[in-house]
Amino acid sequence: MTIITRRGLLQAGAALGTVGAMGRFPALAQEMTPHEKQLYEAAKKEGEVTWYSGQLSAEPGEAVGKAFGERYPGLKANVIRSTSQVAFQRLSQDMRARTAQCDIFSSTDSGHYGFLKKEGLLMKYRPKNADGMIEAARKGDPDDMFQTCYFGLYLMGYNTQKVSAADAPKSWTDLLDPKWKDQIAVGHPGYSGAIGIWALLMKQMYGVDYLKKLERNKPQIGRSSMDPVTLMNGGERAIGVAIPSATTLLSISRGNPLKLIYPTDGTVATPAPTAIIANAPHPNAAKLFMEFATGPEYSRVITKLFNESLRPEVPPPVGGRPLNDIKLIMPTMEEAEKGVPEMREVWRDIFGV
Repeated sequence: MTIITRRGLLQAGAALGTVGAMGRFPALAQEMTPHEKQLYEAAKKEGEVTWYSGQLSAEPGEAVGKAFGERYPGLKANVIRSTSQVAFQRLSQDMRARTAQCDIFSSTDSGHYGFLKKEGLLMKYRPKNADGMIEAARKGDPDDMFQTCYFGLYLMGYNTQKVSAADAPKSWTDLLDPKWKDQIAVGHPGYSGAIGIWALLMKQMYGVDYLKKLERNKPQIGRSSMDPVTLMNGGERAIGVAIPSATTLLSISRGNPLKLIYPTDGTVATPAPTAIIANAPHPNAAKLFMEFATGPEYSRVITKLFNESLRPEVPPPVGGRPLNDIKLIMPTMEEAEKGVPEMREVWRDIFGV
């Protein structure tokens, strides 16, 4: 497990803060780089790119697809949004059927990339725009098989009409208090890569007994990490566990009575990669999409919908805290690759679903 206190992240946060003071969305050059132009000319002959994504929720995912088409006229992005595990299952089915459908694969479960790389199922490509990303996201695969294009934060939240700020849990261990019985909602590691990462971190930090004690509080278990936000919006559950900051901030902006909790024992961070599939049917459009996903326009689009910026010239989302003010925790890629599949089995044994 890694606790992120690296100087690079602090520098990234400082850079974001500086840009934020200059204005939320500074004018960015819209001209394509020579490399982008070359890819664009080749990609126009392919016409489209298909993106299997378990990272962004539906609205920002569609916004990214629309922005890609606007930046590169004549190209269409087919956005296939699902949970990360479902996206991986869909990709696996394609491969078993020897059908090339997917060009770009994005998951919050970093273990997927270790498997795909090992099996020779990814295309080597290092997007040039990655050089301009914040340091925490700039480092991709050493063999250039995938690149970080998403930095998710997963934390707790509560319905302010059901729980006061004073009574709200402050740490992950506070969720084990019997007073939260029948009031908690959480996703499922069998569907959500982020929930798999969270469950793994809880086991690393507090042992498997943590999950056994949480089960005694009878949490409502959905599929996606976003499901608890919906339940809190409707007042069906008071506390959301391992919920994405982006979805929650979007919900708050629309008037729902929710508030985020940054756990004192660490906010779960998932710097998640994106990769081109080896047999991508639209390889040039896929490479162009990777340039787009690591460039400033992508960060401008996703921060408007409360996702984290990956570029120093694009400020963080409204309502979010600067990254350098947050204690972040995450497993190593090796820990995630081995540990998340194991956690799915442990989870089913403990929770029965």
